Amino acid sequence: MAEFDLVVIGSGPAGQKAAIAATKLGKRVAIVEKTEMVGGTCISQGTIPSKTLRESALYLAGTSQREIYGASYRVKDKITMADLMLRTGHVIRHEIQVVRNQLQRNDVEVVVGSASFIDAHRIMVTGSDTMRVLETDKVVVACGTYPSQPPGVEFNGTNVLNSDDLLKIRELPKTMTVVGAGVIGTEYATMFQVLGVRVTLVDGRERPLDYVDDEIEDVLMYHMRDEGIIMRFGEQITNIASSPDGRVRLQTHTGKEFASDCVLFAAGRQGNTQSLNLSAAGLEADERGRIKVNEHYRTAVENIYAAGDV
Repeated sequence: MAEFDLVVIGSGPAGQKAAIAATKLGKRVAIVEKTEMVGGTCISQGTIPSKTLRESALYLAGTSQREIYGASYRVKDKITMADLMLRTGHVIRHEIQVVRNQLQRNDVEVVVGSASFIDAHRIMVTGSDTMRVLETDKVVVACGTYPSQPPGVEFNGTNVLNSDDLLKIRELPKTMTVVGAGVIGTEYATMFQVLGVRVTLVDGRERPLDYVDDEIEDVLMYHMRDEGIIMRFGEQITNIASSPDGRVRLQTHTGKEFASDCVLFAAGRQGNTQSLNLSAAGLEADERGRIKVNEHYRTAVENIYAAGDV
Protein backbone atom coordinates (compact mmCIF):
# COMPACT_ATOMS: atom_id res chain seq x y z
CA MET A 1 0.00 0.00 0.00
CA ALA A 2 1.38 3.41 -1.00
CA GLU A 3 2.19 5.99 1.68
CA PHE A 4 -0.08 8.56 0.00
CA ASP A 5 -3.10 8.51 -2.27
CA LEU A 6 -1.91 11.73 -3.89
CA VAL A 7 1.32 13.72 -4.02
CA VAL A 8 1.08 17.25 -5.41
CA ILE A 9 4.24 18.94 -6.69
CA GLY A 10 3.87 22.68 -6.12
CA SER A 11 1.79 24.68 -3.63
CA GLY A 12 0.54 27.43 -5.93
CA PRO A 13 -3.18 27.95 -6.61
CA ALA A 14 -3.57 24.79 -8.73
CA GLY A 15 -1.58 22.52 -6.40
CA GLN A 16 -3.15 23.90 -3.25
CA LYS A 17 -6.70 23.42 -4.54
CA ALA A 18 -5.94 19.91 -5.81
CA ALA A 19 -4.48 18.86 -2.45
CA ILE A 20 -7.34 20.26 -0.38
CA ALA A 21 -10.01 18.83 -2.70
CA ALA A 22 -8.42 15.38 -2.35
CA THR A 23 -8.32 15.51 1.46
CA LYS A 24 -12.02 16.45 1.51
CA LEU A 25 -12.61 13.17 -0.33
CA GLY A 26 -10.82 11.32 2.45
CA LYS A 27 -7.48 10.86 0.68
CA ARG A 28 -3.99 10.90 2.21
CA VAL A 29 -2.21 13.82 0.58
CA ALA A 30 1.25 15.37 0.59
CA ILE A 31 2.30 18.56 -1.15
CA VAL A 32 5.93 19.17 -2.11
CA GLU A 33 7.28 22.73 -2.11
CA LYS A 34 10.88 23.81 -2.66
CA THR A 35 10.92 26.31 0.21
CA GLU A 36 9.06 27.05 3.43
CA MET A 37 7.17 29.78 1.51
CA VAL A 38 4.03 27.94 0.42
CA GLY A 39 1.78 29.51 -2.18
CA GLY A 40 4.09 29.24 -5.16
CA THR A 41 5.12 31.97 -7.57
CA CYS A 42 1.61 33.43 -7.45
CA ILE A 43 2.19 34.65 -3.89
CA SER A 44 5.95 35.14 -3.69
CA GLN A 45 6.85 36.64 -7.09
CA GLY A 46 3.89 36.77 -9.47
CA THR A 47 0.24 37.76 -9.23
CA ILE A 48 -0.03 38.86 -5.59
CA PRO A 49 3.17 41.01 -5.51
CA SER A 50 2.51 42.63 -8.90
CA LYS A 51 -1.10 43.52 -8.07
CA THR A 52 -0.14 44.83 -4.63
CA LEU A 53 2.69 46.83 -6.19
CA ARG A 54 0.20 48.27 -8.67
CA GLU A 55 -2.21 49.35 -5.93
CA SER A 56 0.66 50.85 -3.92
CA ALA A 57 1.84 52.78 -6.97
CA LEU A 58 -1.64 54.12 -7.74
CA TYR A 59 -2.18 55.18 -4.13
CA LEU A 60 1.22 56.83 -3.55
CA ALA A 61 1.10 58.55 -6.95
CA GLY A 62 -2.31 59.98 -6.01
CA THR A 63 -3.87 58.86 -9.29
CA SER A 64 -7.36 58.23 -7.94
CA GLN A 65 -7.50 61.66 -6.23
CA ARG A 66 -6.32 63.86 -9.10
CA GLU A 67 -9.83 64.75 -10.25
CA ILE A 68 -10.26 66.50 -6.90
CA TYR A 69 -6.77 67.83 -6.12
CA GLY A 70 -5.38 68.38 -9.63
CA ALA A 71 -3.13 66.57 -12.10
CA SER A 72 0.04 67.15 -10.05
CA TYR A 73 -1.34 65.70 -6.78
CA ARG A 74 0.73 62.94 -5.14
CA VAL A 75 0.43 61.35 -1.70
CA LYS A 76 4.24 61.38 -1.47
CA ASP A 77 6.65 63.46 -3.55
CA LYS A 78 9.61 61.07 -3.64
CA ILE A 79 8.34 57.51 -3.89
CA THR A 80 10.95 54.82 -3.25
CA MET A 81 11.02 51.05 -3.80
CA ALA A 82 11.01 50.71 0.00
CA ASP A 83 7.65 52.54 0.07
CA LEU A 84 6.24 50.20 -2.56
CA MET A 85 7.60 46.99 -1.02
CA LEU A 86 6.44 47.83 2.51
CA ARG A 87 2.83 47.07 1.63
CA THR A 88 3.79 44.29 -0.77
CA GLY A 89 5.84 42.46 1.85
CA HIS A 90 2.99 42.67 4.36
CA VAL A 91 0.50 41.22 1.87
CA ILE A 92 2.88 38.40 0.85
CA ARG A 93 3.45 37.37 4.48
CA HIS A 94 -0.28 37.40 5.16
CA GLU A 95 -1.14 35.32 2.09
CA ILE A 96 1.56 32.72 2.87
CA GLN A 97 0.09 32.30 6.34
CA VAL A 98 -3.42 31.91 4.89
CA VAL A 99 -2.26 29.11 2.56
CA ARG A 100 -0.26 27.40 5.32
CA ASN A 101 -3.27 27.45 7.66
CA GLN A 102 -5.55 26.05 4.96
CA LEU A 103 -3.19 23.15 4.30
CA GLN A 104 -2.83 22.43 8.03
CA ARG A 105 -6.59 22.53 8.66
CA ASN A 106 -7.14 20.05 5.87
CA ASP A 107 -4.39 17.65 7.06
CA VAL A 108 -2.22 18.09 3.98
CA GLU A 109 1.36 17.13 4.80
CA VAL A 110 3.83 19.72 3.48
CA VAL A 111 7.20 18.25 2.46
CA VAL A 112 9.90 20.88 1.87
CA GLY A 113 12.44 20.15 -0.85
CA SER A 114 12.98 19.66 -4.58
CA ALA A 115 10.98 16.87 -6.20
CA SER A 116 12.13 14.49 -8.92
CA PHE A 117 10.53 11.31 -10.24
CA ILE A 118 12.11 7.93 -9.56
CA ASP A 119 9.24 6.32 -11.46
CA ALA A 120 5.53 7.00 -11.95
CA HIS A 121 4.71 6.14 -8.32
CA ARG A 122 7.81 7.26 -6.42
CA ILE A 123 9.12 10.79 -5.95
CA MET A 124 12.44 11.74 -4.40
CA VAL A 125 12.33 14.93 -2.33
CA THR A 126 15.71 16.50 -1.59
CA GLY A 127 15.80 19.07 1.20
CA SER A 128 18.66 21.14 2.54
CA ASP A 129 19.92 18.28 4.70
CA THR A 130 17.44 15.41 4.13
CA MET A 131 16.21 13.08 1.41
CA ARG A 132 12.86 11.31 1.39
CA VAL A 133 11.09 9.01 -1.05
CA LEU A 134 7.31 9.47 -1.31
CA GLU A 135 5.27 6.52 -2.61
CA THR A 136 1.91 7.49 -4.07
CA ASP A 137 -0.96 6.20 -6.16
CA LYS A 138 -1.46 9.44 -8.08
CA VAL A 139 0.53 12.59 -8.77
CA VAL A 140 -0.46 16.14 -9.72
CA VAL A 141 2.35 18.19 -11.25
CA ALA A 142 1.62 21.87 -10.53
CA CYS A 143 5.13 23.25 -10.29
CA GLY A 144 4.41 26.61 -11.94
CA THR A 145 6.73 28.66 -14.11
CA TYR A 146 9.79 30.92 -14.11
CA PRO A 147 10.60 33.93 -16.33
CA SER A 148 11.88 33.11 -19.81
CA GLN A 149 15.37 34.46 -20.40
CA PRO A 150 16.39 34.99 -24.04
CA PRO A 151 19.73 33.38 -24.94
CA GLY A 152 22.66 35.76 -25.10
CA VAL A 153 21.21 38.21 -22.55
CA GLU A 154 23.22 38.51 -19.34
CA PHE A 155 20.71 39.09 -16.53
CA ASN A 156 22.40 40.68 -13.51
CA GLY A 157 19.51 41.58 -11.20
CA THR A 158 20.64 45.22 -11.23
CA ASN A 159 19.94 46.85 -14.57
CA VAL A 160 19.13 43.87 -16.81
CA LEU A 161 16.11 42.31 -15.14
CA ASN A 162 13.40 39.69 -15.48
CA SER A 163 10.02 40.11 -13.79
CA ASP A 164 11.15 38.28 -10.63
CA ASP A 165 14.23 40.52 -10.31
CA LEU A 166 12.08 43.63 -10.49
CA LEU A 167 10.72 43.02 -6.99
CA LYS A 168 14.26 43.12 -5.57
CA ILE A 169 15.62 46.39 -6.96
CA ARG A 170 16.50 48.98 -4.33
CA GLU A 171 15.86 52.23 -6.19
CA LEU A 172 13.38 53.41 -8.78
CA PRO A 173 15.17 54.04 -12.09
CA LYS A 174 14.64 57.32 -13.91
CA THR A 175 14.25 55.54 -17.25
CA MET A 176 13.27 51.99 -18.16
CA THR A 177 12.99 49.97 -21.36
CA VAL A 178 10.46 47.13 -21.20
CA VAL A 179 10.97 44.39 -23.78
CA GLY A 180 7.73 42.48 -24.36
CA ALA A 181 4.21 43.89 -24.57
CA GLY A 182 2.33 40.94 -23.14
CA VAL A 183 0.43 40.98 -19.86
CA ILE A 184 3.52 41.28 -17.63
CA GLY A 185 5.37 43.85 -19.73
CA THR A 186 2.33 46.06 -20.27
CA GLU A 187 1.37 45.95 -16.61
CA TYR A 188 4.83 46.95 -15.36
CA ALA A 189 5.27 49.58 -18.09
CA THR A 190 2.08 51.38 -17.07
CA MET A 191 2.81 50.94 -13.38
CA PHE A 192 6.29 52.49 -13.50
CA GLN A 193 5.15 55.30 -15.80
CA VAL A 194 2.62 56.33 -13.12
CA LEU A 195 5.52 56.49 -10.65
CA GLY A 196 7.35 59.02 -12.84
CA VAL A 197 9.72 56.62 -14.60
CA ARG A 198 10.15 57.37 -18.32
CA VAL A 199 9.22 54.09 -20.00
CA THR A 200 9.86 52.80 -23.51
CA LEU A 201 7.92 49.66 -24.47
CA VAL A 202 9.47 47.52 -27.23
CA ASP A 203 7.96 44.46 -28.94
CA GLY A 204 8.47 42.55 -32.18
CA ARG A 205 4.71 42.39 -32.69
CA GLU A 206 2.71 45.25 -34.16
CA ARG A 207 0.34 45.62 -31.19
CA PRO A 208 0.28 44.79 -27.47
CA LEU A 209 -1.82 41.94 -26.06
CA ASP A 210 -2.56 40.64 -29.55
CA TYR A 211 -5.08 38.07 -28.26
CA VAL A 212 -7.65 40.65 -27.08
CA ASP A 213 -10.22 42.58 -29.13
CA ASP A 214 -8.93 45.39 -31.32
CA GLU A 215 -11.14 47.93 -29.51
CA ILE A 216 -9.51 47.07 -26.17
CA GLU A 217 -6.05 47.33 -27.71
CA ASP A 218 -6.90 50.72 -29.21
CA VAL A 219 -8.08 52.10 -25.85
CA LEU A 220 -5.05 50.67 -24.06
CA MET A 221 -2.61 52.17 -26.57
CA TYR A 222 -4.37 55.54 -26.40
CA HIS A 223 -4.04 55.68 -22.62
CA MET A 224 -0.43 54.49 -22.66
CA ARG A 225 0.50 57.23 -25.12
CA ASP A 226 -1.50 59.75 -23.07
CA GLU A 227 0.51 58.78 -19.97
CA GLY A 228 3.76 59.29 -21.86
CA ILE A 229 4.86 55.74 -22.59
CA ILE A 230 6.98 55.57 -25.75
CA MET A 231 5.91 52.54 -27.80
CA ARG A 232 8.15 50.90 -30.37
CA PHE A 233 6.36 47.95 -32.00
CA GLY A 234 7.66 45.81 -34.85
CA GLU A 235 11.19 46.04 -33.42
CA GLN A 236 13.36 42.96 -32.78
CA ILE A 237 16.19 43.36 -30.26
CA THR A 238 19.52 42.39 -31.85
CA ASN A 239 22.03 43.58 -29.26
CA ILE A 240 22.15 44.62 -25.63
CA ALA A 241 25.16 46.02 -23.81
CA SER A 242 25.99 47.97 -20.66
CA SER A 243 27.75 51.26 -21.24
CA PRO A 244 30.46 52.82 -19.00
CA ASP A 245 27.95 55.29 -17.55
CA GLY A 246 25.94 52.39 -16.08
CA ARG A 247 23.10 52.60 -18.58
CA VAL A 248 21.93 49.78 -20.82
CA ARG A 249 21.81 50.19 -24.61
CA LEU A 250 19.64 48.11 -26.91
CA GLN A 251 19.78 47.95 -30.69
CA THR A 252 17.01 46.70 -32.97
CA HIS A 253 16.99 45.11 -36.41
CA THR A 254 15.93 48.45 -37.96
CA GLY A 255 18.98 50.24 -36.55
CA LYS A 256 17.18 52.03 -33.70
CA GLU A 257 18.93 52.32 -30.36
CA PHE A 258 17.44 52.75 -26.89
CA ALA A 259 19.35 53.70 -23.76
CA SER A 260 17.89 53.56 -20.25
CA ASP A 261 18.86 53.05 -16.63
CA CYS A 262 17.49 49.52 -16.70
CA VAL A 263 15.89 46.98 -19.02
CA LEU A 264 13.04 44.66 -18.05
CA PHE A 265 12.64 41.55 -20.19
CA ALA A 266 9.05 40.32 -20.04
CA ALA A 267 9.33 37.55 -22.62
CA GLY A 268 6.81 35.15 -21.12
CA ARG A 269 7.37 32.27 -18.71
CA GLN A 270 8.66 28.68 -18.87
CA GLY A 271 7.26 25.60 -17.15
CA ASN A 272 9.39 24.79 -14.10
CA THR A 273 9.77 21.12 -15.03
CA GLN A 274 13.48 20.89 -15.91
CA SER A 275 14.48 19.32 -12.56
CA LEU A 276 11.58 16.85 -12.23
CA ASN A 277 13.28 14.00 -14.15
CA LEU A 278 10.05 13.53 -16.13
CA SER A 279 11.55 10.83 -18.34
CA ALA A 280 11.82 8.48 -15.34
CA ALA A 281 8.02 8.63 -15.09
CA GLY A 282 7.52 8.22 -18.84
CA LEU A 283 6.75 11.88 -19.50
CA GLU A 284 8.24 14.72 -21.51
CA ALA A 285 7.74 18.47 -21.64
CA ASP A 286 7.54 20.71 -24.70
CA GLU A 287 10.01 23.50 -25.55
CA ARG A 288 8.32 25.78 -23.01
CA GLY A 289 8.42 23.23 -20.20
CA ARG A 290 4.71 22.39 -20.39
CA ILE A 291 3.21 18.89 -20.12
CA LYS A 292 0.51 17.77 -22.54
CA VAL A 293 -2.80 16.72 -20.92
CA ASN A 294 -6.29 15.65 -22.01
CA GLU A 295 -9.60 17.28 -21.09
CA HIS A 296 -9.32 15.78 -17.59
CA TYR A 297 -5.75 17.11 -17.06
CA ARG A 298 -4.40 13.57 -17.27
CA THR A 299 -0.99 13.20 -18.89
CA ALA A 300 0.22 10.35 -21.10
CA VAL A 301 0.88 8.38 -17.89
CA GLU A 302 -2.42 7.23 -16.41
CA ASN A 303 -1.79 8.11 -12.76
CA ILE A 304 -0.08 11.47 -13.35
CA TYR A 305 -1.92 14.76 -13.92
CA ALA A 306 -0.66 18.27 -14.66
CA ALA A 307 -2.44 21.51 -13.72
CA GLY A 308 -1.92 25.25 -13.52
CA ASP A 309 0.59 27.15 -15.67
CA VAL A 310 2.52 23.98 -16.46
